[in-house]
Amino acid sequence: MTAPGTTAPTPAGATAPSGVAAAARGGWWGVAGSVANAVFAFLLVGLITRAAGARGAGAVFTGVALFTILSNTCKLGADTALVRFVSRDLAVNGGRSVGALLRVAVVPAAVASTAAALPLLLFPAVATTFLPHLQPADAVTLVRLFAVFLPAATIGLVLLGATQGHGTVVPFVGVEQVGKPVLRVLIAVPVAYYAPGILSLAAAWLLPALAGTVAAWLALRRCRAVHGTARPAGCGAAPWHAFWSFSAPRAVSSIFDISAVWVGVILLSALATSTEAGVYTAIGRVVTAGTLLQLAVRLAVAPEISRLLSVDQVCEARHLHHVSTCWIVLFSWPLFVLVAGFPRTVLSVFGPEFVSGAPALVVLCVASLINVAVGNAQTVLLMAGKSSWHLAVTALAFSVQLAVGVLAVPVWGVLGAAVSWGAAIIVENLSAALLIRLRLGFTTVDRGYTAAAGVALVVSVVLAAARMLGGDTPSGLAVGMTFGLCVFGTTLWWYRRSLGVSELVGVLRRRAA
Repeated sequence: MTAPGTTAPTPAGATAPSGVAAAARGGWWGVAGSVANAVFAFLLVGLITRAAGARGAGAVFTGVALFTILSNTCKLGADTALVRFVSRDLAVNGGRSVGALLRVAVVPAAVASTAAALPLLLFPAVATTFLPHLQPADAVTLVRLFAVFLPAATIGLVLLGATQGHGTVVPFVGVEQVGKPVLRVLIAVPVAYYAPGILSLAAAWLLPALAGTVAAWLALRRCRAVHGTARPAGCGAAPWHAFWSFSAPRAVSSIFDISAVWVGVILLSALATSTEAGVYTAIGRVVTAGTLLQLAVRLAVAPEISRLLSVDQVCEARHLHHVSTCWIVLFSWPLFVLVAGFPRTVLSVFGPEFVSGAPALVVLCVASLINVAVGNAQTVLLMAGKSSWHLAVTALAFSVQLAVGVLAVPVWGVLGAAVSWGAAIIVENLSAALLIRLRLGFTTVDRGYTAAAGVALVVSVVLAAARMLGGDTPSGLAVGMTFGLCVFGTTLWWYRRSLGVSELVGVLRRRAA
């Protein structure tokens, strides 16, 4: 029997540790959702850019940026707190306080999102400030449209955090990664054909938010029924002080997290042109698609790390971090190298005017290699209860991004926005990795990590050769993908044990059985 805080080694062919197995199960769902999200997100951006042009798309995505920043801000960190506190309550108390935790989380988020929507509805100057290149009437109507949907979208995100705390990523994947992207494309197709205006395209993006909130509520009801946490009021008390002591720093750091993705669009719209904002949005979509696997693993790993730490199984939590980081590096590095090698070909999918953003895409791909290299270091910080540390890391990174962006965007345009975001990515992830190493004892590099990096390096050499021979052309990209996949598959099979692939396959086999 393994003592608390230790983990017996897993012999070859034995069952994977419960934390790794649960993360792998969730990871497969996350990967499927990530693929669907990437495909339909690309389709949506392509539809909007083709229908409205770079300038019109820039206006729409500036509204999307403002909406996304506000909705993630108004969560007040409650979604992440629910992941941590619900999983811990299930492990320690049998879920007796889940209902009280939901009340503590949802009510403040609803109040905050309603308060944030009011200035957008009442003060036209807000709209003309963020969208100076549009007609004032169009700008005001567009911003008010986003404001109407803000409270419902915020509440839906908080409810999805509670479902993750129950140990399943299926509702989050179904709503955020599959449901909303698919609905947006289905609505946008007739809109782009029959009424390709800025307001109609923005409405196509917003309408699925309502359906997503309803689906999140229904999914949470089912989770509570399955786990027996749907208890009458008063069956458990929520640790409100501990909850908001954790959530308050997370609420601020979430502002920095989501602003890092969208602040470049806003800076370009305000300091440059809507056309450049549209180009940068397409670049950001490519980079975000490349990190979807990391997000998929994070969704599965977060509640498991919280649960393991709550019962003092620290060694197993560290093992889970090692294995999940190997998976992220193994599958994400070759993808970013591929995109960095053929940036013009990738961006040409959105239209010929987007090809000028190729240098910016290369910069962000290089920064993203460092992002995935440290795995989910920031998730470890949060699930260990160190939300104040995470706040310090994100505040430092956002300060770097904002300072560099204000200086570089007026001079370099899209490239300046990419340089500022890339600098923030590097600062944030290296700082988080250093903190979990020095203060929590979570290392990143081990034998499996070295093997994953070696596989990625071999694939990178093959892609570089294809780039030199075929150039940045569709045919060169096709050759690179073909030979890269062959080399990747061969090396993956050769190092499958040290890379933890056997554990992934084992989980799949058990699920099939």
